[in-house]
Amino acid sequence: MRIRILLGATAAAGTLVALTVVPAQAAEYTSALKIKGVQYDAPGRDSNNCATGNSKSEYLEIKNYSSTKTVNLKGYVVKDAIGNRFTFTANHYLQPGDRIKLRGGHGTDSDAKNVVYRDNCNFIWNNDKDTIYLNKPTGARADSHKYTKSGSDPDGNGYIRYHG
Repeated sequence: MRIRILLGATAAAGTLVALTVVPAQAAEYTSALKIKGVQYDAPGRDSNNCATGNSKSEYLEIKNYSSTKTVNLKGYVVKDAIGNRFTFTANHYLQPGDRIKLRGGHGTDSDAKNVVYRDNCNFIWNNDKDTIYLNKPTGARADSHKYTKSGSDPDGNGYIRYHG
Protein backbone atom coordinates (compact mmCIF):
# COMPACT_ATOMS: atom_id res chain seq x y z
CA MET A 1 0.00 0.00 0.00
CA ARG A 2 2.80 2.42 0.83
CA ILE A 3 4.32 1.83 -2.55
CA ARG A 4 1.08 2.73 -4.31
CA ILE A 5 0.68 5.87 -2.27
CA LEU A 6 4.28 6.80 -2.95
CA LEU A 7 3.83 6.07 -6.65
CA GLY A 8 0.59 8.02 -6.68
CA ALA A 9 2.30 10.96 -4.99
CA THR A 10 5.17 10.69 -7.45
CA ALA A 11 2.79 10.63 -10.38
CA ALA A 12 0.91 13.62 -8.99
CA ALA A 13 4.16 15.43 -8.36
CA GLY A 14 5.33 14.48 -11.85
CA THR A 15 2.15 15.95 -13.27
CA LEU A 16 2.67 19.14 -11.32
CA VAL A 17 6.25 19.32 -12.47
CA ALA A 18 5.16 18.74 -16.04
CA LEU A 19 2.61 21.52 -15.72
CA THR A 20 5.30 23.78 -14.33
CA VAL A 21 7.92 22.77 -16.89
CA VAL A 22 5.74 22.76 -20.00
CA PRO A 23 4.71 26.42 -19.72
CA ALA A 24 8.26 27.49 -18.84
CA GLN A 25 8.56 28.98 -22.32
CA ALA A 26 5.39 30.96 -21.68
CA ALA A 27 6.66 31.92 -18.20
CA GLU A 28 9.45 33.77 -19.98
CA TYR A 29 6.82 36.29 -21.04
CA THR A 30 5.51 36.99 -17.53
CA SER A 31 7.80 40.02 -17.40
CA ALA A 32 6.65 43.09 -19.31
CA LEU A 33 10.24 44.00 -20.19
CA LYS A 34 12.11 41.87 -22.70
CA ILE A 35 15.29 42.12 -24.72
CA LYS A 36 14.08 43.11 -28.19
CA GLY A 37 17.51 42.81 -29.77
CA VAL A 38 21.22 43.49 -29.44
CA GLN A 39 23.81 45.17 -31.63
CA TYR A 40 26.57 43.02 -30.13
CA ASP A 41 29.19 43.88 -32.77
CA ALA A 42 29.36 47.60 -33.44
CA PRO A 43 29.91 48.47 -37.11
CA GLY A 44 33.51 49.27 -38.00
CA ARG A 45 36.75 48.44 -36.27
CA ASP A 46 36.22 48.08 -32.52
CA SER A 47 37.70 50.93 -30.51
CA ASN A 48 36.69 51.81 -26.98
CA ASN A 49 38.40 55.19 -27.13
CA CYS A 50 35.83 57.54 -25.59
CA ALA A 51 36.55 60.36 -28.04
CA THR A 52 36.88 58.47 -31.32
CA GLY A 53 35.69 54.91 -30.64
CA ASN A 54 32.52 53.14 -31.70
CA SER A 55 31.25 51.77 -28.39
CA LYS A 56 28.15 54.01 -28.73
CA SER A 57 27.21 51.86 -31.72
CA GLU A 58 26.90 48.80 -29.49
CA TYR A 59 23.48 48.70 -27.86
CA LEU A 60 20.80 46.59 -26.27
CA GLU A 61 17.15 47.26 -27.07
CA ILE A 62 14.70 46.68 -24.23
CA LYS A 63 10.97 46.84 -24.92
CA ASN A 64 7.89 46.99 -22.72
CA TYR A 65 5.66 44.28 -24.20
CA SER A 66 2.76 45.01 -21.86
CA SER A 67 -0.36 46.47 -23.45
CA THR A 68 -1.39 48.28 -20.25
CA LYS A 69 1.47 48.58 -17.75
CA THR A 70 4.07 51.36 -17.60
CA VAL A 71 7.40 50.04 -16.27
CA ASN A 72 10.12 52.02 -14.53
CA LEU A 73 13.60 50.74 -15.42
CA LYS A 74 15.13 52.02 -12.17
CA GLY A 75 16.84 49.11 -10.43
CA TYR A 76 16.81 46.78 -13.46
CA VAL A 77 20.19 45.17 -14.15
CA VAL A 78 21.69 44.17 -17.50
CA LYS A 79 24.73 41.90 -17.43
CA ASP A 80 26.72 39.47 -19.52
CA ALA A 81 28.05 35.97 -18.90
CA ILE A 82 31.19 37.05 -17.02
CA GLY A 83 29.44 39.65 -14.86
CA ASN A 84 29.93 42.94 -16.70
CA ARG A 85 26.87 44.84 -15.58
CA PHE A 86 24.85 47.99 -15.85
CA THR A 87 22.21 49.05 -13.33
CA PHE A 88 19.56 51.59 -14.26
CA THR A 89 19.97 54.04 -11.37
CA ALA A 90 17.57 56.74 -12.58
CA ASN A 91 13.86 56.65 -13.35
CA HIS A 92 13.17 55.74 -16.98
CA TYR A 93 9.52 55.02 -17.66
CA LEU A 94 8.59 52.80 -20.58
CA GLN A 95 4.98 53.15 -21.65
CA PRO A 96 3.22 50.08 -23.10
CA GLY A 97 4.92 49.18 -26.39
CA ASP A 98 7.78 51.65 -25.81
CA ARG A 99 11.44 50.67 -26.06
CA ILE A 100 14.81 52.05 -25.07
CA LYS A 101 18.37 51.56 -26.31
CA LEU A 102 21.08 51.03 -23.73
CA ARG A 103 24.20 52.29 -25.50
CA GLY A 104 27.86 52.12 -24.65
CA GLY A 105 29.92 55.28 -24.30
CA HIS A 106 28.94 58.63 -22.88
CA GLY A 107 25.96 60.76 -23.76
CA THR A 108 22.86 62.39 -22.38
CA ASP A 109 20.14 59.98 -21.28
CA SER A 110 16.82 60.90 -22.82
CA ASP A 111 13.38 59.42 -22.32
CA ALA A 112 12.23 61.48 -25.31
CA LYS A 113 14.88 59.88 -27.54
CA ASN A 114 14.57 56.50 -25.81
CA VAL A 115 18.26 56.20 -25.00
CA VAL A 116 20.35 55.55 -21.90
CA TYR A 117 24.15 55.56 -21.95
CA ARG A 118 26.24 53.21 -19.83
CA ASP A 119 28.82 55.99 -19.26
CA ASN A 120 31.49 53.43 -19.98
CA CYS A 121 33.37 53.27 -23.27
CA ASN A 122 34.29 49.60 -22.91
CA PHE A 123 32.31 47.10 -24.92
CA ILE A 124 30.05 44.84 -22.86
CA TRP A 125 29.06 42.17 -25.44
CA ASN A 126 31.55 39.77 -26.98
CA ASN A 127 31.70 39.65 -30.77
CA ASP A 128 31.80 35.85 -30.95
CA LYS A 129 29.39 34.65 -28.22
CA ASP A 130 27.86 35.80 -24.97
CA THR A 131 24.81 35.62 -22.73
CA ILE A 132 22.64 38.62 -21.98
CA TYR A 133 20.67 38.81 -18.74
CA LEU A 134 17.96 41.32 -17.87
CA ASN A 135 17.09 41.15 -14.18
CA LYS A 136 14.31 42.89 -12.29
CA PRO A 137 15.12 45.11 -9.29
CA THR A 138 14.15 42.15 -7.07
CA GLY A 139 16.90 40.08 -8.70
CA ALA A 140 14.40 37.84 -10.52
CA ARG A 141 15.16 37.18 -14.18
CA ALA A 142 13.07 39.17 -16.65
CA ASP A 143 14.74 37.79 -19.80
CA SER A 144 17.97 36.20 -21.01
CA HIS A 145 19.48 35.10 -24.29
CA LYS A 146 22.63 33.27 -25.38
CA TYR A 147 24.10 33.99 -28.77
CA THR A 148 26.91 32.93 -31.03
CA LYS A 149 28.00 34.93 -34.04
CA SER A 150 27.83 31.89 -36.31
CA GLY A 151 24.58 30.44 -34.95
CA SER A 152 22.50 33.49 -34.07
CA ASP A 153 23.45 36.08 -36.70
CA PRO A 154 23.04 34.46 -40.13
CA ASP A 155 23.39 37.72 -42.07
CA GLY A 156 26.53 38.66 -40.10
CA ASN A 157 25.50 42.28 -39.49
CA GLY A 158 26.19 42.15 -35.73
CA TYR A 159 22.51 42.57 -34.77
CA ILE A 160 20.27 39.85 -33.36
CA ARG A 161 16.52 40.25 -32.90
CA TYR A 162 14.95 38.24 -30.08
CA HIS A 163 11.41 39.50 -29.69
CA GLY A 164 9.43 41.24 -32.45
